[in-house]
Amino acid sequence: MATSNSLTLSSATFAKLSPHPFLLANLQPSDPSTPSSRTNGRQPRQARPYSVNNSSLSHAHGSAVVRSGDTTVICGVRGETLLTSQIPNYRAPQADNIAIGDELRDYDLLVPNVELATGCAPNFLPGVPPTTLAQTLSTRLFSLLHSSKFLTAEDLRIYHDGAGTQGEGDTEEEGFGETTREVKAYWVLYIDVLFVSFDGNPFDVAWAAIIAALRDTKLPHAYWDVDRELVLCKRPTEKEPRPLSMRGLPVACTAAVFTARERQKKGSGQYWILVDPDRLEESLCNETVTMVVDNTEGETKVLTISKSGGTVVGPALMREFANVAATRWNEFRSALQ
Repeated sequence: MATSNSLTLSSATFAKLSPHPFLLANLQPSDPSTPSSRTNGRQPRQARPYSVNNSSLSHAHGSAVVRSGDTTVICGVRGETLLTSQIPNYRAPQADNIAIGDELRDYDLLVPNVELATGCAPNFLPGVPPTTLAQTLSTRLFSLLHSSKFLTAEDLRIYHDGAGTQGEGDTEEEGFGETTREVKAYWVLYIDVLFVSFDGNPFDVAWAAIIAALRDTKLPHAYWDVDRELVLCKRPTEKEPRPLSMRGLPVACTAAVFTARERQKKGSGQYWILVDPDRLEESLCNETVTMVVDNTEGETKVLTISKSGGTVVGPALMREFANVAATRWNEFRSALQ
């Protein structure tokens, strides 16, 4: 008598055929003694560890490679000079070098650009215009670069001293007599972000790469040459390049809300907060929240909160998520050190 074998599917096949039930089966196991886990083995509120390598590019003023799970990003920072005479509606700083308005934003001194490289994920094809995701990431990173205020315009100013004997950064004792400093140019920082591998949560990893690259950035000693009427840079052997002075350490933490089918239909049921979602989890979640925090002064400060979709995350969950973001901040600081 012939017996028929039961039909069994591997985990990878089950995930491809029915991704939502597959993730739900992991988060809601049939055995109550089995802890809830995700398809990648992480707990719902467990993030992937960061890995940071600085000075990875030899021809950039600052660079870093940041990896979180299978999401890998390379960030390079390169500075170029911009004369104040080339800036429309330029307003010179007032007394004590205090400028009117926001120099970094008004003069576009920080220029981020995101590129999703061919091969980083199956849906990114060669020879196509920048995707909507790349443009959205560039806009969000640009906004956070200015709203976080961790960079100062003073680091990007290039001065000319009235006496003509001092360069930018020199003291009065090194010249002759009193001098009047005038801003003649600025450094413009071009921040290029390249995704080598893409497996979800692109904003957090891209921002982490930008922070690491800016902390690694050292600009040459630049000064205004009166005779040639242009900006010159001293060689590293004459004067060491100077790092940027950064205020605080803003770190982004993103979570997605995964809901059971019953809740999606009836508006009630179980849901799970998945911190640092991967590409599969992002495709199955309709609600995400990103919180940027800073804890350099020993107290967690929430700098920005952005939320899209859904109605699960409310004030109570936001307060709970702030503790998760604080833990993520400590993990990234340890990776930097």
